[in-house]
Order: sequence, then C-alpha cells, then structure tokens
Amino acid sequence: MQALMLAAGMGKRLGKYTDNNTKCMVQVAGRKLVDRAIDAVLKAGIKKMIFVVGYKGKALIDYINQNFSQTDLEFIFIDNKDYATSNNIYSFYLAKDYIVKEDTILMESDLIYDDALIKNLVDLKKKNVAAIARYKSWMDGTVVTCDKSGNITQFIDKKDMNFDIAGDYYKTVNVYKLSKEFCKNVYIPFLEAYMKAYGLNSYYETTLKVVAHLSKTQIYGYEIGDMPWYEIDDAQDLDIANVLFSKGKEKYDLVVSKFGGYWRYDTMLDFCYLVNPYFPTKEFTQKLQREFPVLLGAYPSGLNMQNMNAERIFGVEQDYILVGNGASELINAMGEVIKGKIAVGVPTFNEYVRCFRNCEIHYIDNSEWDYSVNLEEYKKACDDVDMLCVVSPDNPSGVMLTKEQAIELADYAASKNTRLLLDESFIDFAETDKKYTMLENDILEKYKNLIVVKSIGKSYGVAGLRLGVISTADTELLKEVRKNMQIWNINSFAEYYLQTYNLYASDYISACDKIAKERARMISAINEIKGVRAYESQANFIMISLGNRSSYEFCVNCLEKYNILIKDLSSKNYFYGKNFIRVAVKDVNENNALLKAIKEELE
Repeated sequence: MQALMLAAGMGKRLGKYTDNNTKCMVQVAGRKLVDRAIDAVLKAGIKKMIFVVGYKGKALIDYINQNFSQTDLEFIFIDNKDYATSNNIYSFYLAKDYIVKEDTILMESDLIYDDALIKNLVDLKKKNVAAIARYKSWMDGTVVTCDKSGNITQFIDKKDMNFDIAGDYYKTVNVYKLSKEFCKNVYIPFLEAYMKAYGLNSYYETTLKVVAHLSKTQIYGYEIGDMPWYEIDDAQDLDIANVLFSKGKEKYDLVVSKFGGYWRYDTMLDFCYLVNPYFPTKEFTQKLQREFPVLLGAYPSGLNMQNMNAERIFGVEQDYILVGNGASELINAMGEVIKGKIAVGVPTFNEYVRCFRNCEIHYIDNSEWDYSVNLEEYKKACDDVDMLCVVSPDNPSGVMLTKEQAIELADYAASKNTRLLLDESFIDFAETDKKYTMLENDILEKYKNLIVVKSIGKSYGVAGLRLGVISTADTELLKEVRKNMQIWNINSFAEYYLQTYNLYASDYISACDKIAKERARMISAINEIKGVRAYESQANFIMISLGNRSSYEFCVNCLEKYNILIKDLSSKNYFYGKNFIRVAVKDVNENNALLKAIKEELE
C-alpha cells in the first residue's frame, strides 16, 4: 500500500495563506496539513508516499526532505509543470506508472482529518473505497448516494443536487483507497479518454462519476461517522478547521470569540447562547419554509408595517413600539439619543454598558447582595441619574423583579423625573404565577418615563432572524431613536414571522412553560452536587457557582471532553474572579447530557 497526495494546485481562494506556500503547507491548529498527512500515513504502516507537486513545489520538497528524512517513508515527487492550466485530473494521471503497480491511498492536499482515517481505510477489506460523511448544510462539493450494501451508486455534482432528499446524500471526504487492478483496467483508461476529449482542466471525480455507473465497478462508501474532518478551500474554511482541530484552552477561546455561527459545528451542544428549543413548532417552521422562495426575492416592508405587526403581537399602540434588528440595534440607536447620567445594575447584558457612549454611567454592584434585586438601591439611584437600566429577569443571574416591584420602581422613577429602561427579554420564561409584562398601553401611558425592551430572538426561538422591540409612550423619544435606524432594518423572513406569529401564540406559551419546568428540574439536580450552587432563576438559563473549582478550566474541559459549550463568567466584570458559569435551559435530552457532564466533572 502506498499513499498519493495531489499537491500541485495554487490555492488562490486561500489568499494570503498561499502567497508563498502550496495548500498543504498551511497551518491548522498549529500544525501544517502536510505534517498531519504524513503522520497519518506513518501510523497506518504505509512505507511509500508520492507527491504530485507544482505551485511552490520546490519549497514543499525541501520541507519534507528536511523534516521527514529520518522516517521509514520513501518519498517520491512528481512535477506537474502545467499546474497553472491543469487540474487534479492531470496530477492524478501523472502518477499512473505508480498507481497501476500498487494499491493506493489517494488524498487531496487541502484536507484535515483524524489520523485514524487512513489506517481505517488500509485495514478495510474492501478493495476500492471512498471515505464519505453524512451530508450537512455547511458542506460543499460532490456528494454520493449508496445502495443498501454501502456501494456508491452515484457521484452527484453540487449543481445537480436535489435538496429535498439531502438526507440521503453523503459528502465525499476526498480520501480514497484504490486497487491497482481497478486503476489499471478501469480508471486510468477512462481518465485518458476523458482528458483526450475534454482537456486537462477538470477533476478526477468527474471520471469516478462515470465509472460508478458500470455494473462491474464497485466503490464502497466508508462512512466515517463523527470522525472530524474539513476541506479547506478559503480563509473561512481555515478558520472553521482551526476551531475543529484545536484543543483545550485554545479551542474554547476560539469558539467563544465567534459569538455564534455554531451551526457550523453541528455536533457541539451550545449551552452558551440562549434560544428557546421548543418554539417555533414544527408546523410554524414548515409554514416559514413554504414561503422561503417568495421571501428570498422580496423586499421587506418599511418600519411602519413592522410596527403594525408588533402592535398585533404585543397589544400596544403602533405609535408606542419600534421593531429592531435584534434588541441590540435598538439599544445602540437609543445610545445615540439618550444623554446624561445612567445607572445600570451589574453584572448584566453588556450592551447596556457599552452602547450609551454619550452618557456617564453609574454602576450598581449587585454582587454586594449575592446578585439579587435590591429595590431600595435601585430607587436610591433614581435620585441622582437621568435614566435607570434594569434587566428583569437579569442576565446572567436570572433574578426578576415582581410586578409590584416593577410598578413601585416606575412610580418612584417618575416622581424623580427619571427614565426607567426595563428589559424584559426573558420574562416569558417565568413561572406562571410570577409572569407579567409592562408592555401594556395603560402602564406605558401612566409612566411615560418607562421604556420597555424585549428581545424576540431569545425567547421566541428565532435568534437567526434578529428581532426585538422597544416600547414607550414617549413618542418623541421613539421618533429620535427611529432617526438612527434604517427604513429596511429587518428582512422579509423576520417580517413574515411577525405577521404569522399570532396563529401560534398558544404554542409559544406552552413552549415557555416547558422551559420553566425543565429549569426547576435542572436547578434541583445541580444543587444535589456537593460544593455547587445553582441560583434560582426565572429565565431560560441558570447561574451556577462552582465554589473553589476553576470555572474557566471547567468550561474548557466540558468542550474538550463532552463537546458542550458553557459560558464562563469568571472574567466578566463584577464577578471578581469568582468561579461562576451560566448554562442555558434546553430540551430534556440536551439538558440530561449537560447534567451528566457536570456531575462527571465535579463529583
């Protein structure tokens, strides 16, 4: 058995990373791709490795000779002088004299994969094998279908894919095991005929597509399961691969620095970001999907229509509400308008600290009261500031003002001519007998100093749509805030969601009640672990003190061992290095996986 790497390409899409290197010299998680490939070949017991080189070929040859001359591998280099005008079909053809004499592991130069993949292919008793993975939405390129025996029946170009049956597809990993008999009697003759007819600027998989239809040809699809791999075509692919193959603290820090986009890491359980797993329902989602072709090509309505949709949902006057591209857009827009001195209870959602850049900010340190609500301190702050910001339930503590407390605070703030900004983004997750809203016309009209902020994405399960509202009877303030927003600030999908939501409003209430039930179960289970304290919460998350156990190390270990992402709070302001984490409340199965990981780590 020998290995063959096709490494002649220029890798133009990788930009600066291949200005002076061929693709396999690019580093991923601190190691070059070629280093990883050679290590995998050595571990598989292979004794010969062939490289077809071209672009920056001498640098690659020199590197391999300098760094791997002491290994048991024999290296053979073939020069594709036409690398700039040909493609990998020709690079493969140039190695024909070798691959017709010995079985070959074929690999492309822009791949990263688990070392075990090569050995698994070598050990597999099947003669001709393609490594394949279940198709996922982030994948690009050729896919295949397989019969019940696992043999590949079709190679399908991405332009010919039918996404209605995407669940039946497998993505080629672009690592193959090919027998010398297959190459000599079938594949090379087809390759030669194809190049004679169509030229050199094509891909070797194009001929595999034809060969797969021959009745005597059987290429087995070896499904790699959860084994990590990635194809690196551009800078974003490189960034994703760095996350997938980094370890420990480096991996955790990289993931956290992304602030989302975790659909790319589909096996990771995200307990960091806060989204309702029970809503929208399957029926609501299907309704949104049916309208996708129309909405994709349609302009959304302007702000007036969005405000009308919000009026229907929340029951407040259209003139009292403003829809934003997430609550963050609205907070930023208010930050351009509101001036003076502001009091903020901390620790809290960082936008209330970051966005009021024209204001002097006074911090109310809730850690002094074990991160609970101190109503008298909030009222006292109203004596000296122009606006008080309160998040209820608070993030990250989950502590909530009662309705009586919220009204009392609004009354006191009004008596001091102080604005009260009340963020109730998580209030729908509160227990039934504690749940309320200040989004009512009577309340807003009575307290014109009151501004209510509500994130729709978090509690309504549509974080990707980016929706939020602010509401106040101070219409002059809303007009000023609106001046800092675009007329088309939300997209057509978000507008259709707002328009359709009321049909499923009762399902939303049920979904929030499920979260409240799960939250109570999780708090009880966590508090049974010695040395750990889960704080009482009315939100879809729980703040947990780990005592003397390093919260950062704990979060790193959870990602490394269990592929679970958790929010570390130790570096957040006003935790003073204490070991706190915040975990989202998700569905039963995911919560059980989290609880199991917490117990194993801490007990």
